[in-house]
Amino acid sequence: MLRYHTPLDAPTLRALGIPAPWSFGMADRVRFGEIDALGHVNNTAYLRWFESFRLPYLEARKVTDYGPDSPRLVLKRASCDYLAEMFSGMDYVVTGRTRAFRRTSFTMEFGVWLPSEDGEARCTATGEAIIVLLNRDAPGRHPIPEAGKQAFISEDGAVSEA
Repeated sequence: MLRYHTPLDAPTLRALGIPAPWSFGMADRVRFGEIDALGHVNNTAYLRWFESFRLPYLEARKVTDYGPDSPRLVLKRASCDYLAEMFSGMDYVVTGRTRAFRRTSFTMEFGVWLPSEDGEARCTATGEAIIVLLNRDAPGRHPIPEAGKQAFISEDGAVSEA
């Protein structure tokens, strides 16, 4: 049974048939409001799913606590490749990881999976985003916290491009 809106760790993802290197995921179910006139998930829903995933992921990776002193997070670029249709009522898991980072920005990869407890999960979409950290109350960029960089490396296998 999937735990919706709760971070899923690597062992749980493997049990659902989602392969490495994914080590952080969030499960949900397709809602009626995410369906388009053709009866499948609207393209924009995937980008919303990625955004909803980023919030708990970046908190878990110690990049931000979303408090008043935290950096502003700005989405510089986002993309999505659609691999298979999804329909109302389907359970899915969004996974994400940081692939690479610089001093004030990082590149994330995403996957949307139809989980399977008896085999391999099916990937229905992949995506990528570049996120930039900005100072909260002043112009300019904010450096990624050291704890965030270390989590990117140890949890995601990210590489520094600085």
